[in-house]
Amino acid sequence: MNAPAGAAVPRPAPRLAILYPGDRAAHDRADPAASRFAALFAAFAAAGMHAEPAIYHDDFADEVGAQLHGVHGVLVWHNPIEGGRTRARLDALLRDVAGGGASGVFVSTHPDVILRLGTKDVLLAARALPFGSDVHRVDSIEQLRAELPARLARGARVLKQHRGHSGIGVWRVEAIGAPGGDRFSLRHAERGSAPQVVDFEAVVQTLAPYFAGGGHMVDQAWQPRLPEGMVRAYLVGDRVAGFGHQAVNALHPGTAGGEPPPPGPRLYSGADDMRFQALRERLESEWVAQLAQATGVATADLPLLWDADFLLGERSPADIAAGRERYVLCEVNVSSVAPFPDAAIAPLVAATLRRLQAR
Repeated sequence: MNAPAGAAVPRPAPRLAILYPGDRAAHDRADPAASRFAALFAAFAAAGMHAEPAIYHDDFADEVGAQLHGVHGVLVWHNPIEGGRTRARLDALLRDVAGGGASGVFVSTHPDVILRLGTKDVLLAARALPFGSDVHRVDSIEQLRAELPARLARGARVLKQHRGHSGIGVWRVEAIGAPGGDRFSLRHAERGSAPQVVDFEAVVQTLAPYFAGGGHMVDQAWQPRLPEGMVRAYLVGDRVAGFGHQAVNALHPGTAGGEPPPPGPRLYSGADDMRFQALRERLESEWVAQLAQATGVATADLPLLWDADFLLGERSPADIAAGRERYVLCEVNVSSVAPFPDAAIAPLVAATLRRLQAR
């Protein structure tokens, strides 16, 4: 039956794909209720949106691309390196389906935004901001040899490959023994890694692979208060949607003469967690906008779900007197933010619906 003349025609429900990695078997038996995003699929359905899984692998990228061209938007969860493969082909596919503007499929997070906000280079962009730190870009082994010894003489450093996840390619280096000596403590942040004591040449050779093919590293000063824990702020656009607190994390030092403890669990809470309200207020009132400007990302293009890791920084006497905490940005995660607090689901669904309706 046709609608009466002049009557508003109902707008069809937006179609959304949730993309995450898997093999052919996982792709063929895709079941939203059995996926790790089951609660998110259910929340989209409750909001009147059709959400479908788009399980991705380079081996059947063309099939996934055809699927994405048939939806209005796609939310992407895929690490920078997955199963030994980079995101190069996936990123090209996402750029293709997104097209040149509002006529394409809405992609969050768009690969171009990831390159600005979601790599370790974000620490370089943020170094002059209130949550920045002593950080340097290292472009070659020769530069590493020339510059790292002087920085190590001032204290421990953490060198991070430009793009990675789960602590892969993140190394803590510290000079040990007499000043000017050639003994260094070297430790990888990947789970299960143990500290080594090596000479400087071994430090260089360990880090050399990260410069292959034009790669680079980011060198950040070690934050001595790391044993007090790390706070992860989860954001939907420019609003805080929850927190995760981890007391023992990847580079936590060991006790005297002992091995470092294994990383502990990250404990999740909502945006109203009283422990972190000062951080939330700073993020929402100033810091997110400052970070967006520094990285060249328009506020409207911020990811629908992302997170920022903060360590506790060394406080000035004025900070201590005022009871004010100092936070230092450790990294920003954009490519694959999971798991996340349940509190983030409702704002993520609402923000996704707004973005799709606006298009």
